[in-house]
Amino acid sequence: MKSKMIIIEGPQGTGKSTLANYLHDNLAGSNLYRLSGQKDKTNTGKILSTKMYEALIEYLQVMQDIPMDIIFDRTFFTEEIYANLGYKDYSFHDVYEKLLLKLSKLNYEIYFINLYLENTLLYKERLNRVHHNYQDFSVLNSINQQKEYLLISNYIQEEYPHINVLNLKMDDFDIAYRQIDELFKLTRKKNDNPRI
Repeated sequence: MKSKMIIIEGPQGTGKSTLANYLHDNLAGSNLYRLSGQKDKTNTGKILSTKMYEALIEYLQVMQDIPMDIIFDRTFFTEEIYANLGYKDYSFHDVYEKLLLKLSKLNYEIYFINLYLENTLLYKERLNRVHHNYQDFSVLNSINQQKEYLLISNYIQEEYPHINVLNLKMDDFDIAYRQIDELFKLTRKKNDNPRI
């Protein structure tokens, strides 16, 4: 039986970290990895990001036969989105395509979970907190990221049908987490009420 690799992506303010924590707490034998990329936005940053994510794929190749589920709070998809939106001085698309192909060939049951908000006004409420990150948090940024992430998830569904894609609406946490419970056959702890 293949181990699961669950990649959680989506704009700032959708609840990625909360969902990642929830899965880690309830999916027995899972490891959680949080990636925030690197802050160099110049062409040197592209070289650094390429090395980082190629090393990640090599690590996953080594780990793929170990019976352990892996949860990612962001991966190289974020780098592609940020570059597409002009947050970086370079295009990451050539590297991204190679990384996605390598990822798709790994011996995991792969899930790509894209979080989004139907009511984008909720971003204002959810982003109204202190952040420690190199990328500015704003409602407009999150809305623009949401559009790009939906394009990526549609592309994965078309080109890599063996990757399980879920576009998960996060407007109502209870509804969203019930979908996750059903997908991964999780039994929520009595006092577990996930929130951002």
